[in-house]
Amino acid sequence: MKKNINVICIKWGQAYDAEYVNKLYNMVVRNSSYNIDFYCFTDDSTGLEKDIIVRPLPVLDTLAEYKTIYSYRKEAALCDDDLGGLNNQRVFFFDLDVVIISNLDELFEYPKNDELYIIDDWNTKGKYIGQASAYSWKVGTLGYIKEYFEQNPKEVIDTFFTASQEYLSSKIIEKYGVLNFWPDEWFCSFRYHCMCKIGPLRHFITPSIPKNKSTLKVIVFHGIPNPKEAIRGIWNLSKKHKWKRIYKVCKPTKWIEKYWY
Repeated sequence: MKKNINVICIKWGQAYDAEYVNKLYNMVVRNSSYNIDFYCFTDDSTGLEKDIIVRPLPVLDTLAEYKTIYSYRKEAALCDDDLGGLNNQRVFFFDLDVVIISNLDELFEYPKNDELYIIDDWNTKGKYIGQASAYSWKVGTLGYIKEYFEQNPKEVIDTFFTASQEYLSSKIIEKYGVLNFWPDEWFCSFRYHCMCKIGPLRHFITPSIPKNKSTLKVIVFHGIPNPKEAIRGIWNLSKKHKWKRIYKVCKPTKWIEKYWY
């Protein structure tokens, strides 16, 4: 009998609703032969599918003004040594705005020992910074990252500002001397790899899956557009940045619906 795999996500605020959690759950289950225990850490479980295991949001025990600041709710708070009763168990985290396009079994089998594995950030290649849209670790090994933020929030914010995944990466390297990355061919960025690199041509060229489709497992939608926006061909910009419409545009990308359900 195959072991159960712990997959986790986090949802708070208004950015993503239950639809995103449910679709992530369905994509993971559909793309694995393992038994999946799927956890959602959230302050609002309304609309979540019945088989999703709900846990409260992890708490940052620090000054009030830093408790929910930026995305440290994810990269710091999820490092809790207990994390919803999962102590000493390996978990696989996915952001709510990823699209899974092929089988994940190889990914679930990849980690060795107690090591953390994370995407090599496309925007900072060679700088040993993880892209935290998909990473895996053994609960109980990263508590020091949460504790350091709780004790030194101003120092962390002054140093990293909103770059919470850089904070996570730096603390792992500081302790272990290395950051372990997933194989590059398993992940891609929708903006960097699926969209035309020549901005103005995006008005005419529909985004497409990269040529390494046979090995690709997950498309990451970090920032804008998210999957729902990309399907409809929407790129929201503030009024003062309307001129960026020259290159910040996405043609309706209907093929996403084949995977995102």
